[in-house]
Amino acid sequence: MVTTIQQTWAVLAKCKGMGDALFPDGTDVKRIRQFCSDCPVQIDCLAEALDNRIEWGVWGGTSERERRAILRRQPDVTSWKSALAESMAR
Repeated sequence: MVTTIQQTWAVLAKCKGMGDALFPDGTDVKRIRQFCSDCPVQIDCLAEALDNRIEWGVWGGTSERERRAILRRQPDVTSWKSALAESMAR
């Protein structure tokens, strides 16, 4: 019997296993955001945070404040994965 393990974006994340380091105090947010900059699943991560209105930590290279601003600017988006993919294609 062959078992296939379905990988999700989180398994491929550069920050996998970092735990509390992704929930920095104000002074460390910039450092963590830079860490995210070359992550292969940055868009998936950001979409997860926006779709689920996650209000804490750094997700997809964005701070809590930045995600709130994105949500305010585009309140009608129903799938952030699609919206972010479209904006990247432009």
